[in-house]
Amino acid sequence: MFSQIFDEEQNPLSVKWRQINSSGFKIIYPTELEKEAQRMANTLPHIYPLVGSSLGVKKTTIPVLLQNQGVIANGFAQLGPKKSEFFSTPPQQFDSQDWLNNLAVHELRHVAQFDKLTGGKAKPFPELVYFVWFGASLPIWFFEGDAVTTETALTNAGRGRQPSWIMPYRASLLEGKKLSYSKASFGSNTDITPGYYQLGYLLSSNIRTQQGENIFEEVLTDIKKRPLRLYPFSNTLKKLTGKGSHKWYKQTDSLLRTKWTAQDQATSTVDYQSLTKPAKYATNYFTPVKLNDNCILTLKQSKTEATHLIMIDSNRTEKHLLYIGYQEQPWFSYANDLVIWDEVRYDPRYRKRNYNIICSYNLKTKKVKKLSSTSRLFAPSLSADGKKIIAVKIELNNQCNLVELDAKSGSIIFTYPNPKNLILQTPSFDESGNTIAYISVSEKGKALHTINRSGEIRELIAPTQQQLTRPVFIGQQIAFNAHYNGIDNIYEIDVISKKISALSNAKYGAFNPSFSKTSSTLIFNNFRHTGYDISETPIKPEPLSKNNFVYFGAAAEKQENTGNVFSKIPDSIYDSKPYRALGNLINLHSITPVIEDEYLFGLQLNSDNLLNTFSSFVGAEYHRDLRRFEYNAGFILKSFYPVISSTYRNRPRRTFYTTNQGIMQGDWRENNIQLQALVPINFNSLGDNYSFNFKAATSYTQRYMGQNMPANYITSLKLPMEYGFSFAHSTRQADRDIAPRWAQTLKLTYLHQPFDNRLDGELFAAEAFLYFPGLFKNHSFTANFNYQYSSGVRRYDNEINAVYGYNNIMARNFLKNTLLFNYRFPFAFPDAELGPLAYIRNIRGGLFCHYENLGIDTDMGQPKTYGFELRSSMNLLRYQPIIDLGTRFIFVNKVYNQNPIFELILNYSF
Repeated sequence: MFSQIFDEEQNPLSVKWRQINSSGFKIIYPTELEKEAQRMANTLPHIYPLVGSSLGVKKTTIPVLLQNQGVIANGFAQLGPKKSEFFSTPPQQFDSQDWLNNLAVHELRHVAQFDKLTGGKAKPFPELVYFVWFGASLPIWFFEGDAVTTETALTNAGRGRQPSWIMPYRASLLEGKKLSYSKASFGSNTDITPGYYQLGYLLSSNIRTQQGENIFEEVLTDIKKRPLRLYPFSNTLKKLTGKGSHKWYKQTDSLLRTKWTAQDQATSTVDYQSLTKPAKYATNYFTPVKLNDNCILTLKQSKTEATHLIMIDSNRTEKHLLYIGYQEQPWFSYANDLVIWDEVRYDPRYRKRNYNIICSYNLKTKKVKKLSSTSRLFAPSLSADGKKIIAVKIELNNQCNLVELDAKSGSIIFTYPNPKNLILQTPSFDESGNTIAYISVSEKGKALHTINRSGEIRELIAPTQQQLTRPVFIGQQIAFNAHYNGIDNIYEIDVISKKISALSNAKYGAFNPSFSKTSSTLIFNNFRHTGYDISETPIKPEPLSKNNFVYFGAAAEKQENTGNVFSKIPDSIYDSKPYRALGNLINLHSITPVIEDEYLFGLQLNSDNLLNTFSSFVGAEYHRDLRRFEYNAGFILKSFYPVISSTYRNRPRRTFYTTNQGIMQGDWRENNIQLQALVPINFNSLGDNYSFNFKAATSYTQRYMGQNMPANYITSLKLPMEYGFSFAHSTRQADRDIAPRWAQTLKLTYLHQPFDNRLDGELFAAEAFLYFPGLFKNHSFTANFNYQYSSGVRRYDNEINAVYGYNNIMARNFLKNTLLFNYRFPFAFPDAELGPLAYIRNIRGGLFCHYENLGIDTDMGQPKTYGFELRSSMNLLRYQPIIDLGTRFIFVNKVYNQNPIFELILNYSF
């Protein structure tokens, strides 16, 4: 589960929606989720007063959308428009409670945060302004950490109770790593860092432990009273507690070192030998399998490499096999020379709809095969002979079943019953292929079961708060993950006696056990401060040891004093009715300031419907140089395959023209209507992403109120046409990549005026990009060739990329073509915190050589411009957006008699 700022995707038109109104909650859901919607209609109003209690918030009004078309587990709450969305498909590895309940308690805490700062009321359309203020006022670690603290304190589960969730932070500190406040919060391109969820939970819990239940209510109340300040959260925290955010981080960091050191000293652990080469930066080797004594198959991912299957020999030499696509959880299964895995594939147009498909790769033939297409199959596992697959299937109504598939065709040959519709996870076959072990999840916790073809179900471990996962058969035993000693380790259970024994005693965590009949050892993931490593240990069952887990949420749990808020949920039946998308297109939510440049500014009233299929605006802007107003309106309709948009502007205009009397000034107003249809097609396969875009656009302009205009000035521009096509292919990128290792882009544009004989002329432009790997890892070489032909009224238009410095160099001819070579590379990852001013993530260099009008004005021996650039990505003033700041030195061909040009570079991203 991760936060999300704005939702830009749509569901297909075939989804039929209904709604339930329940005590301030408008629950909007697909018809398949009627049962889950009724449950949420009872749950949300019941728990919200408890979720918001420590912030002094008891009531709210908010739409909640239940989404069922996707397979990626997520949830978010947002402003502009105010809503929350729950993605109902449960993941294969999460907390020990019901998935929608897990989402509800976390996301409603965000709603309570919104309501505390904004008052909970939609005063005249303030939401986007509130959103900006919210982001500037609260550090993201508090936004998410406070929600995790709440989900842990109010339930029997919560991520604060999971050793594996805070494991990366614990490993870093116990290995002597010193993380700055910024690095711990914003991450690193070199090391594994805790992330703002984990950091936020530990900080929030510590502050509540020392300052009491109501500290954050007091902080948010003070921010609301005095909203316009720099660092309002930290300064208010300092005012109330004597310590700002940075000092609280240092104090918490010291506390963690002390408590985790004590835990380490009290827990007997083994330092397992690594079977991989020492890692220089964060590197993961997931789900290792031993093919023979000299070869290990594993899924590798690092800061420098995208996820791919590799083999590691006895000399620890790695051999690349295959890049794979995005996975909901890292996973593959191997048997009899066959490798299978699941990965996410997106609908080409409606990206809210996506699928989890199964692929296979034959190690002998090197052939990849797609075993399913529009499927919702998870955690596939092969039988020992490689002929059958067991997987979890989740329907659109959240019905969950184990299904058996043919490993050659991918067809479902048997469906196992799940009468209580428990959430099912990570199944596996025994040696015979007749019995299956799997994990179930409910509000009571996680349980371990076996089932056979006759439907006989045995519960080996009753529902518990242990993080049970990945059961695999070892003869007559079943190995699995849990945290009985307060650290995630590998255990086994005797299927007859149900006795549980320990198979590993890792210092930080052991995961993903694998066993071969030809070996008496267990191969597994041993977590280190550099990531998931590979180790091996003899199979020697040992008694369970004492649980020494350090629980930092105890004080908050005691302060809330609610017990499990899901223990007594009402069971009422609510009236539901159809939710008409057409009748709910308009949803006004914000008036926002618009500043286009130093001369043009104004206000805009924004509307976005809850299904994100229709956006619209109306606005007024003032032209300071013309001393006149512009009035505008527009919409984007995203329901259909083409995205249709239109904009209307009534605006003042000014021009200067030459006459016999000299240069004259002319003014007029005009009505301008623009219309565009865009068909965006995107799809992915393995490690490749593809996109096709088709565009057609036109406009109509009517000029009036001409003042001091020439007699022959044109009063109307009738439907000039623009057509566009683009294609792009790219491979998946690693964190350190400047650009994709391999990518190709082609863009074609054509403009003309077929309906207006007075305006003769056309423009055709073609742009092609080719991306190649550089000389070293994460370096990138780009070749960009651009061509355009223009005539008539289009003669002075430029639609292609120009050389660097183009606007500062006197042109010798019309722009016909350009050839742009760029080589970019990272050379430092300092993770340097410059006090509160900046956190420097990386430093990058670049070389370029650009040609213009090849074959006309120059040849390959005469570039128009060349030079170098320096850039750095950073977080400024401890805020989340990443700022790309740099400088470019441009040298100009001597024939232009131009001094070198110095440019500043400034970009940002979220």
